[in-house]
Amino acid sequence: MLLRKPLQAGIRTVAFFEAIKGALVLLAGLGVLSLIHRNIQAIAENLVRHSHLDPASHYPRIFLDAAKHTTDGRLWAFAGAAAVYSLVRFAEAYGLWFERRWAEWFALTTSGLYLPLEIFELVHRPTPVKLAILVTNLGIVAYMTYALWHSRQQDRELESN
Repeated sequence: MLLRKPLQAGIRTVAFFEAIKGALVLLAGLGVLSLIHRNIQAIAENLVRHSHLDPASHYPRIFLDAAKHTTDGRLWAFAGAAAVYSLVRFAEAYGLWFERRWAEWFALTTSGLYLPLEIFELVHRPTPVKLAILVTNLGIVAYMTYALWHSRQQDRELESN
């Protein structure tokens, strides 16, 4: 006898969310690859100028200095890191979609790992976006905890029958 999970829709929502995160990071990585063999410094200067920012002010200066020190090797490294992150998110999404217990544990663990950093960031520099990210991850952690608890309850019921 196989019991159907009543939490399947929620878990698939988390899977979809993780797949979207993976796709966005993959697209960003591909965008980084498009910068290889291009004059990053000139692109950054044009972007600052187009945004009507003062190149001598603090944040535009940091951005321009970072562009100045960017090499093709670093771009490849960023794109590679984006690809690895995307693969991890896609694997998690796949596992959640097809109700794999390891993926539920993985989703709980990875979402939980971000919480201390998100809390720190929210306390030191609060923004509505940071609050939304924290609330979303707290929701995922709570939901995955409940889903795993519910799965354990179902396993016990099956063992007793």
